[in-house]
Formats: sequence, C-alpha cells, structure tokens
Amino acid sequence: MKESRKIALTSDAIALKPKTLDFVQAASVPMVAMTAYQALFDHADLKPGQTVLIHAASGGVGMFAVQFAKWRGAHVIGTASAANTEFVRSLGADQVIDYKVTPFEQVVQNVDVVLDTLDGDTQARSYSVLKPSGILLSTPAPPDAQKAQERGIRAEMVNMEISASLLEEIANLLDSGQVKTVIAQTFSLSEARQAQELCQSGHVRGKIVLQISA
Repeated sequence: MKESRKIALTSDAIALKPKTLDFVQAASVPMVAMTAYQALFDHADLKPGQTVLIHAASGGVGMFAVQFAKWRGAHVIGTASAANTEFVRSLGADQVIDYKVTPFEQVVQNVDVVLDTLDGDTQARSYSVLKPSGILLSTPAPPDAQKAQERGIRAEMVNMEISASLLEEIANLLDSGQVKTVIAQTFSLSEARQAQELCQSGHVRGKIVLQISA
C-alpha cells in the first residue's frame, strides 16, 4: 500500500493547469514564466516599441521572456549559441546573437532593458549597452548598484513572487497559443543528478522537468 502524503498551500499559490498542456508540460511553466513576466513588466515596465536584450534566450526564463516581450510589442534581441539561433527566432526574437562568435556589446547599443540570467562577465558587459535611464535586471545575483549609478541606469535583482492571478494570466496566454513552453528533457527522480548537471551546463533548450511519479 502506497503511503499517502499531504501538502498545504495558500490560495495565492494555486491556479488551474492550462487546458492545452499535460501535467509534465504544465510543470515546466510556473517558476520560469512568472520570473520572466515579473522581470519585464513589474520591474522594467516594458512598453511597446522598446528594445530588450535577453541573455540565454533559449533557456527556461529566456524562452518565456522572448515570447512575453514580443507579445507586448517590444523589439527583442536574444543571445544564444549557434545551435539555438533558429529556436530563439521561432520564439519571436527579431535578432539573435551567437555569443560564441560575436561579443554582444559590439553590435548592441542603447537598449531599454537587459534581462541577465547568467551573471559574471555577461552581466559586467551588459551595463554598457543600456541607454541612459535603462534598466538591468538580474535573476542569479544582485547587480552592481554603484556601477549602475555611475552609468545613469537602474539595476535590480529579480526575485520571483508566487501569484495565482499571474499563473491564470499565463495559462490563458498558453491556451490561446500566444506563448508556448518547450521541454528540453524529462528526468525521473532517480536521475536528479543528471538533471542538475544538464541544468548547470548552460546549454539547455527550454526547461528541464523532474518527474517524481508516473
């Protein structure tokens, strides 16, 4: 007999699964989609016609950020490897830069928003491509506030906040076909180590899902 387990959640953390997705597909959505949405619209207040540079545009947060920004009417530039260039274009990016061949700061200038999901050297080089009063958003680590002030830009760390109403809005976008999710690979619980290693490799197209039950 299988052991029964219970979990308690508050109502603001629960929303119905998108009708057009199965449970594995639905599991790939909440964290990355809400992070991308809140970064672009709550932090940056991205508007139609503005330009956004999205680093690691083929990854979990990146793939949703590209789609949300395009849905809002922004001009979207993404960085990705050559192997993922066409994938990022298929998400709606207007321009894709192969970061292994071309330093993005050599071809991108005066953008309104940079969404950095990588930190390190990528973040350090991102300050220079923003226009005055632009905003640098980081998901992995706090940006350098002093450096941002010196350049006359804003820099903020993005900490995702769970929101049932936002999950419902994202579900509607998924069900209407305006955005999509892509699963890079599904692992069983016993393969959690392999999943983590793939995630840390930085070469994932879409989202990794860890399936703990059949």
